[in-house]
Amino acid sequence: MRSSCPITCALDLLGDRWTLVVLRDVVLGGTRHFSAIGRNEGIATNVLSERLARLEGAGVLLKVRDPDDGRRRIYRPTERGLALIPVLLELAIWGSDHAGGTAKADLVELARQDRAGTEAAIRDAAG
Repeated sequence: MRSSCPITCALDLLGDRWTLVVLRDVVLGGTRHFSAIGRNEGIATNVLSERLARLEGAGVLLKVRDPDDGRRRIYRPTERGLALIPVLLELAIWGSDHAGGTAKADLVELARQDRAGTEAAIRDAAG
């Protein structure tokens, strides 16, 4: 850890090119399987493995057996991961407003209109 600054501490865990993409897929997108996380972004499997392991080690994600196929594992957000929902929604809104992001426009609009309701719906879907 570089310092005790809360922003620096958060960036030490979340502040690289791929970690927020992984969290977007798992927390906001409901993507649970390794093969689907980051698929549309072209993340290399070794990078994805490292990010998932780091997030799991930090208590943000949990790897569990897939209830539909016991041979596979899925990733679920922990309470610590779910606490990132407001941050991810704010980044989506900011990206839409200021960085030309157009994907997930329906989610952005829902969050704009009813932030608390959108957060609750995402939390419920993740559970």
